[in-house]
Amino acid sequence: MKKKCAAGMILAGVMAVSLLGGCSGESKNEDGVKEFTAFFAVPGSEINDDNEIQQIIAEKTGVRVKETWLTGQTASEAVGTLIAGGEYPDFIDGGDAAGQLYEAGAFVPLDEYLDDYPNIKNYYTEEEWDKLRQDDGHIYWINQFQNIKGEEKSTTHNDEAFWIQTRVLEWAGYPEVHTLDQYFDLLESYVEANPTMEDGTENIAYTILCEDWRYYCLENAPQFLDGYPNDGSVIVDPEELKIIDYNTTPTAKRYFEKLNDEYQKGIVDPESFTQTYDEYIAKLSTGRVLGMVDQWWNFAYSVNDSLKQQGLDEKGCSYVPLPITIDEGIRNQWHNSGGVLNVGSGLGISTSCDDVEGALQFIDDLLSQEIHDLRFWGVEGTDYEVGDDGLFYRTEEQRTQAADTAYKASHICTYSYFPQYNGTSDDGINAMKPEEQPGEFFDSLNSAVQRCFEAYGCETYVDMLGTNEAPGPWYPMYSYSNTMTTSTPGGVAWTKMGEIKHEYLPRVVMAPDFEEAWDEYMDVYEDCDPQAFLDEMQAELDRRIEEAAKYE
Repeated sequence: MKKKCAAGMILAGVMAVSLLGGCSGESKNEDGVKEFTAFFAVPGSEINDDNEIQQIIAEKTGVRVKETWLTGQTASEAVGTLIAGGEYPDFIDGGDAAGQLYEAGAFVPLDEYLDDYPNIKNYYTEEEWDKLRQDDGHIYWINQFQNIKGEEKSTTHNDEAFWIQTRVLEWAGYPEVHTLDQYFDLLESYVEANPTMEDGTENIAYTILCEDWRYYCLENAPQFLDGYPNDGSVIVDPEELKIIDYNTTPTAKRYFEKLNDEYQKGIVDPESFTQTYDEYIAKLSTGRVLGMVDQWWNFAYSVNDSLKQQGLDEKGCSYVPLPITIDEGIRNQWHNSGGVLNVGSGLGISTSCDDVEGALQFIDDLLSQEIHDLRFWGVEGTDYEVGDDGLFYRTEEQRTQAADTAYKASHICTYSYFPQYNGTSDDGINAMKPEEQPGEFFDSLNSAVQRCFEAYGCETYVDMLGTNEAPGPWYPMYSYSNTMTTSTPGGVAWTKMGEIKHEYLPRVVMAPDFEEAWDEYMDVYEDCDPQAFLDEMQAELDRRIEEAAKYE
């Protein structure tokens, strides 16, 4: 008999458990394939039950996983529902709420098994595995992303940036845009000359996503504007090795004053502070929005496919990143080389899983080259071709079908929140993913983006920004702040700071009197005792530097 499972309730907070196809604890279906369940505390798209590549992977590995995603709740709320029920899916990524699952004892320690699974063991170096150890000395999750195998092949800037549509740059003659003022001057000029799209739809110059944890689209740009990389919650001075609060810098004030000025002019979308994530994605998918700050992974995979299906990509509605800083002469660090190990969350196996070894074997199999190719390239002859030189490529028809929502649901199965590689295949010539294959990458671009790159002397999105060396061994600091709880003074301060920023920054942007609103915000912000947070971050910075020295 299958266990009763609280996980199914996550789908809408109250949905029936059966939507998960049963609960944790693997079972075998009629064809002898083991079936596991997984929940990821992020929004995602479910695939069809008869998905073709999932079936091929099941035949090769003996495992199929029913994946479910966050719907209608925050990560913390969804994880709280699981913990209250006491039963879990086999695989869980708790996202920002991973710490709650750890404190609830929901994860199986993985370090006791790693030596038996070579693909998993080799996924990280010994130093990297040690970074994933929790206070009790055990490893409970595997971070799935930005792991580079072999030669790095970065073509897409998968991170945060000021994005702009290519039609805006083309209209202006592809100008150099380096500063915040230049960016907004260009948006103002374009929307004044082009208030609507060809079909009469009103253009939106700039929008901001502020819902829940995604309000980073509003609040953390000052660190980049001052030329620092994405430590997420603080700035690290690489010379002094000191923590700096980016919320209170002169640049932070200038940035929010600029947003306030643009809001008063009608350039900033008035729905910015009330729209949901789904509404935001739908708005970008219309092609109306000229620019925004966001992480590529947060919008591009759904928006780009939608624009392509409507033919709006060829009309210049695709986004490219710009190397924006607060003033000229500052070297931007929007893009850094090397992978990023976020130790704060990842894929874990729950204590409700009846077959931990089978679950780990599946992860190990997913990291094999054969299965990895199936996940991201697909089926040879159907999803990609192989040239005489051994290089993988797609025909235009294959690129179009890869962007089709129905085709993806019925055919493509990336197991996108399981461990994966960027970089180079074991054959030494192909990229692990199509979007990083240089020839395939450029050929897959619409003509508007190709013209844009050529105008700026670029071949990739990364070239639009430039590449910096990987930051120091502390990077990224958000992997620590993301795990903070209210059990420490710094954690309490961090929670309060987030609440205050979420409440007050929209007011600051919309205020008729910016100075008055800013001063009020700074007063309530200071009442959060941010120094307690900064002190704990400094202690963690010092610890990371000391730990890294042991491996030198």
